[in-house]
Amino acid sequence: MWATRPALLICLLVVGANASAVSKGELEKRINQLERKLDSRGLVDLLEQVSGLQREVQQLRGDIEVQTHNMESLQKRQRDLYLDIDRRLHRLEVGGVQQPAAGAEGGTPRAVAPSPAAAGAAGRAAGTGATAASALNPADQRKDYDRALEQLKEGQYGEASSAFKTFLGKYPGSSYAGNAQYWLGEVFYVTRKFQAALDEFGKVLSNHPKSTKVADAKLKMGYIQYELKDWARAQELLNQVVKGYPGTTTARLAQERLERMKREGHTK
Repeated sequence: MWATRPALLICLLVVGANASAVSKGELEKRINQLERKLDSRGLVDLLEQVSGLQREVQQLRGDIEVQTHNMESLQKRQRDLYLDIDRRLHRLEVGGVQQPAAGAEGGTPRAVAPSPAAAGAAGRAAGTGATAASALNPADQRKDYDRALEQLKEGQYGEASSAFKTFLGKYPGSSYAGNAQYWLGEVFYVTRKFQAALDEFGKVLSNHPKSTKVADAKLKMGYIQYELKDWARAQELLNQVVKGYPGTTTARLAQERLERMKREGHTK
């Protein structure tokens, strides 16, 4: 009996050693599995962060597009309002196409006499028949002028440019001629064709010195010189507006640009 005891002890030691070895291997296996899980979780977190950043970028792009659209809409509304005010003011200035005759029964309308310039143009066109009659017709003039303004309002700049040029060639003595000349310059200004805009705005000053658009033309010429970085000329034109038309919106806009130039270090 005592002879078998050493062999039994040896067997027990071998079994214990195997059991210990198995437990260690299993532990390492589980550790490796946990490490892989942790690595996978870290990758998932990273992917989620990237996805979150992509969503934020898309949202920002959407916000920028919305703001751009809103700004364009606001600019369009401002332009529409300005064009409408211009049209209404000019109609008040010229008295419209027809007015009630003083003392006429029932307010029977009569045609408004053309301006002296228009009459002179008509005299020079004597003998041309229908062409001269058309040039004298205030209704035709206003219809063509309004059509050109509407094209400008709708952003149809090429069509508006052609329409204003045609108007000025057809009705050089029209009471609308100064305004048409100004808006022709505006077409080139909004399309950033600055030299052409300068030329057309300059014609408002030289060809229509009594036009109500002279101040606006000088203001835009100052703006253009600002864009062209001719600070001295820009300052000169803007100062002419401030001093020549005090208390007007045009003068206020000119003063604001002068102050901006000073902040930017372009003037003293």
